[in-house]
Amino acid sequence: EARLAAVNADAGWVFKKGAIDFAGGTVVHINAGIAGLVGALIVGKRIGYGKDLMAPHSLTMSMIGASLLWVGWFGFNAGSNLEASGGAALAMTNSFVATAAAALSWMFAEWMLKGHPSVLGVISGAVAGLVAVTPAAGYAGPMGAIVLGLVVGVVCLFFVTTVKNALGYDDSLDVFGVHCIGGIIGAIGTGILVNPALGGTGIMDYTTGKIADYEFGVQLVSQTWGVCTTLVWSGVGSAILYKVVDVIVGLRINVESEREGLDLTEHTERAYNM
Repeated sequence: EARLAAVNADAGWVFKKGAIDFAGGTVVHINAGIAGLVGALIVGKRIGYGKDLMAPHSLTMSMIGASLLWVGWFGFNAGSNLEASGGAALAMTNSFVATAAAALSWMFAEWMLKGHPSVLGVISGAVAGLVAVTPAAGYAGPMGAIVLGLVVGVVCLFFVTTVKNALGYDDSLDVFGVHCIGGIIGAIGTGILVNPALGGTGIMDYTTGKIADYEFGVQLVSQTWGVCTTLVWSGVGSAILYKVVDVIVGLRINVESEREGLDLTEHTERAYNM
């Protein structure tokens, strides 16, 4: 009982609801994703969005950035174990295989839908895999992490193409379709893959000091508490903050400045001398 009291004394509300999240899928990805969507809706679309071609500025730089992200994510996920033990090795392994699986599933799904694979698709899938495995990294088994990656690659592709086009919001870097949706899939998936019968680690019961019996329905309800709390807290909070900033300094520049480009009008700098 002393151990339980010590755990609960500093525990957060969502933790007490029984939600598990190894490296921050809710507090980082769902949080950022819903805040980004709210921002995109409040700020509005870029001039020419949906009419002009807005291709990525540099696929080479995108590839470099995604590669750096994948490497850095090992520190993020494995480091969340807080000690160099088998738990860190598991988190590192899961972070690799889920990401690879998601990159492949996005690539093959895009290949089937559009008739060709793309570098942008592969790195988008990799980021979706990294996002989804973040809450699951220390809880799932490697095979579970691979399945999670295969699922999230296809679902996030659907959201950044079909759903975004249908709803028409301007999310330039797909933070909602990749991070928020990927984070939700990861959070819910963690509640499934933690099951020892599926190769997961199980969940520690601090009252007994042992791994608790896994209950599917109970754990999914707990995970849903975490997801919904984050969506509401971050979504509503962000909307208020955007409005406050809009009143104080404004969220958009004028049309002329936007057409000329923010590098020049806001920073008086030019990235390239052509």
